[in-house]
Amino acid sequence: PDGHGTRSRLVEVVRNKPAMLSIWGYTFHAWELLGMWAWLPAFLAAAAIASGTAGTQAVSLGAALTAITYLVAAVGSVLGGSLSDRWGRTSVTLLMSVASLACSFSFGWMIGLPMFMLMAVAVFYNVTGVADSSIHSTTLTELMDPRYLGAAYSLRSLLGFGAGAISPWVFGLVLDWAHAGNSLPDHVMWGLAWSTLGLGGLLGPVV
Repeated sequence: PDGHGTRSRLVEVVRNKPAMLSIWGYTFHAWELLGMWAWLPAFLAAAAIASGTAGTQAVSLGAALTAITYLVAAVGSVLGGSLSDRWGRTSVTLLMSVASLACSFSFGWMIGLPMFMLMAVAVFYNVTGVADSSIHSTTLTELMDPRYLGAAYSLRSLLGFGAGAISPWVFGLVLDWAHAGNSLPDHVMWGLAWSTLGLGGLLGPVV
């Protein structure tokens, strides 16, 4: 197209405020989602142990249950994108992100509940957590000049997956800190750790 390559591509992306808000929204979404995906197997294994399942069996059960939630999460991506076509990008993004944030702030405190209840919440968490992925992708194509879309997606990937690499580490730091004194009950340790995903994800609805 005319004008292609005449200016710095990244500068054009950064100067586009709506597109940058979309990119930041995706970044905070990735903080929550990728942190959840990283820690869900360990959490469900710990929950299985708390419910009386033996160690190695608990690990297998946690992995199997997590795999089920990942498969069901595919529904969330289709659901989010479809609803956003009907009700609008911003409205559905806010709805799904607030729902997943509610899970981030409450999920860890639920350890000790029956496994079927934890699974129901984990499925809902996965569905709502991934539902705005497709919306963020579509939104960026609508807000960015097509000449600079590649640069926009590269910046989005850098920030989003960067946040997704850091959040599981922060989660683990908090879990280790809470475990160090051997005085906090399991639901407090896990509750604080899961809340780190919610704290980062809170900025998503803001932007």
